[in-house]
Amino acid sequence: MRRQIFDAEHEAFRATVRTFLGKEVLPHYERWEKAGVVSRDVWLAAGRQGLLGPAVPEEYGGGGNTDYRYSAVLTEEFARAGASGLAIGLHNDVIGPYLTSLATEEQKRRWLPGFCSGETVTAIAMTEPGAGSDLQGIRTTAEDQGDHWLLNGSKTFISNGILADLVIVVARTAPEGGAKGLSLLVVERGMAGFERGRNLDKIGQKAQDTAELFFQDVRVPKENLLGRLDGAFVHLMTNLAQERLSIAVAAVAVAEHLLEITTRYVKEREAFGRPLAKLQHIRFEIAEMATECAVTRTFLDRCIVDHGEGRLDAVHASMAKWWATELQKRVADRCLQLHGGYGYMAEYRVARAFTDGRIQTIYGGTTEIMKEIIGRSLLS
Repeated sequence: MRRQIFDAEHEAFRATVRTFLGKEVLPHYERWEKAGVVSRDVWLAAGRQGLLGPAVPEEYGGGGNTDYRYSAVLTEEFARAGASGLAIGLHNDVIGPYLTSLATEEQKRRWLPGFCSGETVTAIAMTEPGAGSDLQGIRTTAEDQGDHWLLNGSKTFISNGILADLVIVVARTAPEGGAKGLSLLVVERGMAGFERGRNLDKIGQKAQDTAELFFQDVRVPKENLLGRLDGAFVHLMTNLAQERLSIAVAAVAVAEHLLEITTRYVKEREAFGRPLAKLQHIRFEIAEMATECAVTRTFLDRCIVDHGEGRLDAVHASMAKWWATELQKRVADRCLQLHGGYGYMAEYRVARAFTDGRIQTIYGGTTEIMKEIIGRSLLS
């Protein structure tokens, strides 16, 4: 089915993104995978190409275009290319909205130009060794010291953790406030007491630097409070719909791409003297995946349109996230199986997609939490 949500301008942008990937990313990707981190040069190249901060107002160096469909195109093309190491989606679609909607004028002028040029790589630090999705479990504290906050604690599984120059840290500023006693503090590279731990050894997304972060008596200036004091819970909930939608967009793009690869493979690969595609079981497998992808794509495109019009709610974003990521996981597994032994070889796209994609049902809220949100909305 022909997609109807994109205009000619979006498709022209898609061509630009593909050119960028072919020139600046894919030729270097194997080296980044081995190094466990991408080059800072590629962030600068993305900035020069206008791929960073597309929704940031032009006066701060951004594209000034709030049409989410451009972000969707960017996410789809990076997902199809398997280029998860350059976490542009996290930078643009997760952290960008915090800076554009919560930052003061002074903060915007201080942080957004570098955000858009690629000179400032960003991260958000929420997860802790003992607290993941449960915000009430956060133990990192920020004590009011008059002209600054004294930040102490640790975070883990932080994407862009090694490269990040600016980290939005979720910290407890009201000891008795539970989930509502949290604030967002911006920690910048070079602040005394801010240390990075090891670049974590993951089973997939090897080029994406994911690190532990440590804060020991870090003096965070009062002017680095982002948003309202003790208002982090509301701020985080406000931006979750776009984060989950972006994860779903990537998930469907990967599933569709793996289906394309596998369809070609079974047409070419022979077993028992004839192509695999001649076997009924293989045709049924392809038919099932194609149908699931088409149905999911239709729902997701509707979510993209709704989000652009400000009508996507938390429930439907949760539906999109859990369904699309579980589909991605299922398609990756079945496509690997259809590749046989070759599917287990790291040089094959399907093998990397299998390990890279496993995190999709976990971050941004696990499948189980998505179902809880949906179920609670229907049964409360």
